Amino acid sequence: MDRLIYTVASGAKHVLEQQATTSNNLANLNTTGFRAQLDTFRAVPVQGEGLPTRAFVVNNTVGADFSSGPLQMTGRDLDVAIKGPGWIAVQNADGTESYTRNGALQMSPNGVLTTPGGQTIMGEGGPITIPPDVTVTVGGDGTISTISNVERPAAPVILGRLKLVNPDQNNLTRGDDGLFRMKDGSSAPADPAVRVAGGALEGSNVNAVDAMVSMIGLARSFETQMSLMKNAENNAAKASQILALN
Repeated sequence: MDRLIYTVASGAKHVLEQQATTSNNLANLNTTGFRAQLDTFRAVPVQGEGLPTRAFVVNNTVGADFSSGPLQMTGRDLDVAIKGPGWIAVQNADGTESYTRNGALQMSPNGVLTTPGGQTIMGEGGPITIPPDVTVTVGGDGTISTISNVERPAAPVILGRLKLVNPDQNNLTRGDDGLFRMKDGSSAPADPAVRVAGGALEGSNVNAVDAMVSMIGLARSFETQMSLMKNAENNAAKASQILALN
């Protein structure tokens, strides 16, 4: 009877974990460039005496759904959307690199391009600084150019090019901050084949209908686990009554 309880408890625990993952995906339904998190579980037979009729549930996390989200035209000069596979490289506070699909670029008080979270956007030659009183244009290859709003006529000035990368998806891991990093801690090389669209943002790739259906299925699965635990409790009580009669 104890073995049944442990099996049911492990299943209920992982159902709750998957429910939390689904809830997090739904919470990020409108987050720019968000990649849905995927969790899967598998059954492992219990090793021991007797027939292999019992199994524990173990976490077998897949990672993330790397499919592209819908493009949303904004018309904002500093909005950038990756077209197809690829990532924008950013610099963390500790100097390491991470990667994002959120192209809602911002300017710090010093004119440095940053993410909405404050991480510095990496250019192929280092951070990119935007001077004051200029109009910014982002080319399809990630080139950042400006035109002065003061001088007339004004010639375009190329400030740099965004560091766009396209590492193997199997080598990426999601961090607690939502950014992706190389599993070995290295930096991915720039990929000139990655293209961007200026004046647009990529939406989240979370499918609200699929997520809601998944939540309903997980809730029913949790109820089944609780029902099995209740049956185990009733069986244990009846066994105790029989032993007391003897």
